[in-house]
Amino acid sequence: MRTTVEITSDQHEALNVLAKRRGLRGFSQLVQEALDVYLQGLGDSETKLLLSLEGTIDEEQEFELRSRIQDARTVWRAS
Repeated sequence: MRTTVEITSDQHEALNVLAKRRGLRGFSQLVQEALDVYLQGLGDSETKLLLSLEGTIDEEQEFELRSRIQDARTVWRAS
C-alpha cells in the first residue's frame, strides 16, 4: 500500500544512504522494517487496542478530526 509520510531532510538523506549501502533503489523496505520493529515493541494488548479503534468515529467526527489535524499542521512544521 502506498502512503505519504512527511520526514525531515536529514531523515531522507540518512535513509537514502542506508538504502544505497544495501543496494536498494529506494528506502520503502527500510521504512517497513522500522515500522515492524516499532509495532512489535508495542505489545499485543496495545496493538489489539489500536486495531479495535478502527471505524469507531462517524463521518462528522472524522471531518472535525481531519480539520483539526490540518490546522495543527500549519503550526508544527519545522523551519
